[in-house]
Amino acid sequence: MTETLTEASPLSYEEAMARFDPVLGLEVHVELNTKTKMFSSAPNAFGDEPNTNVNPVCLGLPGTLPVVNRQAVEDAIKLGLALNCRIAETCRFARKQYFYPDTPKNWQTSQYDEPIAFDGHLDVELDDGEIFRVEIERAHMEEDAGKLTHAGGSGRIQGADYSLVDYNRSGVPLIEIVTKPIVGAGERAPEIARAYVSAIRDIVKALDISDARMERGNVRCDANVSLMPKGASEFGTRSETKNVNSLRAVEHAVTYEIRRHAGVLSAGGSIVQETRHWKEDTRTTSSGRPKSDADDYRYFPEPDLLPIVTTEEWIEKLRAELPEPPAERRRRLREAWGYADAEFRDVVAAGLLSEIEETVDSGATPAVARKWWMGEISRLANARDLEPAALGVTPATIIELAGLIDAGKINDKIARQVLEHHLDGEGSPEEIVSARGLEVVSDDGALTAAVEKAMAENPDVVEKVAGGKLKAIGALIGPVMKETRGQADAGKVREIVLAKLGIEG
Repeated sequence: MTETLTEASPLSYEEAMARFDPVLGLEVHVELNTKTKMFSSAPNAFGDEPNTNVNPVCLGLPGTLPVVNRQAVEDAIKLGLALNCRIAETCRFARKQYFYPDTPKNWQTSQYDEPIAFDGHLDVELDDGEIFRVEIERAHMEEDAGKLTHAGGSGRIQGADYSLVDYNRSGVPLIEIVTKPIVGAGERAPEIARAYVSAIRDIVKALDISDARMERGNVRCDANVSLMPKGASEFGTRSETKNVNSLRAVEHAVTYEIRRHAGVLSAGGSIVQETRHWKEDTRTTSSGRPKSDADDYRYFPEPDLLPIVTTEEWIEKLRAELPEPPAERRRRLREAWGYADAEFRDVVAAGLLSEIEETVDSGATPAVARKWWMGEISRLANARDLEPAALGVTPATIIELAGLIDAGKINDKIARQVLEHHLDGEGSPEEIVSARGLEVVSDDGALTAAVEKAMAENPDVVEKVAGGKLKAIGALIGPVMKETRGQADAGKVREIVLAKLGIEG
């Protein structure tokens, strides 16, 4: 009897695509930012000391009864509407039975056959502007599990000396969004997976229902992958890579699983239906545990919670509160600002769309807003290990700096210094320029003296300029700037040099 082959060397992505068609299924978990947990009054807060944001309900102690968080229900309805879902007239919770130390009740309160939102879709924009529609099967409410920390070894349970459990996250409200099988993605499957998760993150941020910090696990994705031989119509066996928590990792995990499946199948092996773990350092996955089907969880209706009944009036009230969809907002702003596609993508990737929008709305030109937020502000934020928005730069500051430059009072170099002094609490840009004497030197007498000195010390440069190589003037501007502590008006310096040499500029 021969052993079934379940592992083999992955194929190249190109070879995998030549032989197989991928099928994806994405399950995105969104932690809500409600003040309290899904079924209890315990605080919902990140980063506190372990096991401090708990109470008898989320610890699963005997005799406790859950109470549904109304805000979480409204957040779920809003998200369902934003995903073009139908909202159930009635829905109920169920007990999903399994034992794991981070689930103190030995079951998870979730929704099974009656989700609050279902039958939706989301159009996602790919890098080249193509739109791909992802069909959504359901968005349902549930509670999060606690967090296990495995001490010793690699940090995973295999090889750990012992494990610690923190129940602060136990009971945090979750919405799980489950797609229908995604077919027809072809070689762009990994890109589509990344774009879809990115779009979900943008939507929940716009709705202000989640902090959406993927590195904290506020948004995480379980990526299901299976392959069909070219021309086949029956889905292959799927694997599920669990809790992928960055956009880049989603794309890389799908890519690797496609390659891995293709390698096993091409070698005559079979895929095991299992969960897998993403390993960022090697950009590979490793085997977890056999994947359970719904029957294995022995779902049954939660006896301690009444069904949730929605009304048309309630749904329409929440629909009216929805913000502009993020994709529509991006298209509107890109057109209004006149940025090149690459410039706009950089702004979005930097997470500075709102800051630039607020600055433009306050009166700055789109070019000025982008220059400052993508340039000096981002540089200073990186140097101080902060997000740009956390520096506290206001649109008024940027507009004041731009006004000083336009008026010829300071140049770009000085403006960067002024911004740094402003962040150190020295006052407004106007006050800093005045107090530090940073105004550009444009006095003809002072500049002429500095120019004459630079020309006397650099006769070879003067000879080049006199011979018609006007670009060489830059070699004279530098010494003049040094002489004036960087406060010379470069345009004025150029005029004086040309005048001295009798050249019309």
